[in-house]
Amino acid sequence: MARAPIQVRRVDESTTEAFCDLWSRARSCGDQGSDAGGRRVTVELVRAALGRPDLVGFLATSDGATVGYAVLTDTTMSAFAEGTSVAVDQIFVLPEARRSGVARALMGAVATYADRRGAEQVVCNVPATGKDANRFFARMGFAPLVVRRVISTAALHRKLAGAAEGHRSSLEQVLARRRVARGRATGHRLASH
Repeated sequence: MARAPIQVRRVDESTTEAFCDLWSRARSCGDQGSDAGGRRVTVELVRAALGRPDLVGFLATSDGATVGYAVLTDTTMSAFAEGTSVAVDQIFVLPEARRSGVARALMGAVATYADRRGAEQVVCNVPATGKDANRFFARMGFAPLVVRRVISTAALHRKLAGAAEGHRSSLEQVLARRRVARGRATGHRLASH
């Protein structure tokens, strides 16, 4: 049985509502991070976001049904890097449409968009817990570059306050124990000669 052809088009006024529905579905599936909690993105928010010159969305359809999307941003690899990149900020395919070429078709649109923008690289944000997404991007040839760690602002303030009160961090404690152990080992070697 032949697969239904997949069409990918840029999100515009006529597809904003379909994009919002799919974005909300991605949240309820838990594929785009746990912080969203199944909330619905508003059409106004999508219009405002897609009105930015550095952000674009693509929507994939198959047999007239919306089955996936990708959201891209123009970026650089870091503040001091030369050259531009396109970042796949989000990519989602409905669970029932997976393994049918939808993500590959979306990535084809990403590559074409990157070429047109003159981007030298394509980067992606993949949740660390997203095993299937990580495997997909590895198969596409993406290599890991950095690990992005996250902490809430309130938790960071608590950690900083604890360090300011004279509490040594666990890393500092480990390093101090290693220094002591090395000193003992060196002293023991010297005494045995």
